Amino acid sequence: MTDHYSVLSVRENASTQEIKRAFRDKAKRLHPDIAGNGAEEEMRKLLAAYEVLSDRDRRYEYDRAYSRFIKKVDFNYRSWLRERSDDPASRAKLVFFELLHLEEDAAIAVWDRSGALDFPMDRYLDREDWMDCAYLLAEELDKRDRCYEAFELLAMLVREERRQPYFKHFMDDITGFLKELVRLRLRPRVGDELWIDCMETLLGLGFPPRDEARWLRSIAETFLKMGDEAAARSVIGEALRRDPGLPNAGRIRDRLRV
Repeated sequence: MTDHYSVLSVRENASTQEIKRAFRDKAKRLHPDIAGNGAEEEMRKLLAAYEVLSDRDRRYEYDRAYSRFIKKVDFNYRSWLRERSDDPASRAKLVFFELLHLEEDAAIAVWDRSGALDFPMDRYLDREDWMDCAYLLAEELDKRDRCYEAFELLAMLVREERRQPYFKHFMDDITGFLKELVRLRLRPRVGDELWIDCMETLLGLGFPPRDEARWLRSIAETFLKMGDEAAARSVIGEALRRDPGLPNAGRIRDRLRV
């Protein structure tokens, strides 16, 4: 079984300097001039391991999952889980196991076969494992342009975090990831009605009023595009109540003759 520590060939208690040195040494050996063009996958795993273990907060969260989930056992845990394909709890654990072992495509394939967003992994994993798994899964789905599914997972995590904190050390990373996804990648991949649904989801997650005002403005713009001026008028008014100085709100009001 592989994991971030074995990818870098370092001990679990390795210092940051040891991790950096191990990364440099392995990266040199995997350079195309030395290893040829067949080492891209190894280099990808090396970079992924280094990005986590060289960052204090991300390593802290990874170590919590590592200590709970990556065990040295005397049998093939992956095979054992795969053999229990009729058991949804085993499938949920397999998704998490594959993600932690950098087998992202395999993890997503199991998740898809289990129903994707309709697969209630929170029923079958401990709360901490479920939240770690959902975050890792969202990262991989976003990389594959499956932005809406990544959005839904991240929104679910933020909602649960507001209810009972868990991601104490890098919640800002999660909310930043969600905002970046919405700002840069989600809109071209969903239709108007689904976009409005996404914006309304954001409005229920406890973000600051200025953020909510921007999302309300986007809803108003979408209603205008759909020809529903009454709804747009109501929504832009609500946006301005949250942020009277909201940029571009005047342009919308002019179009609505508010």
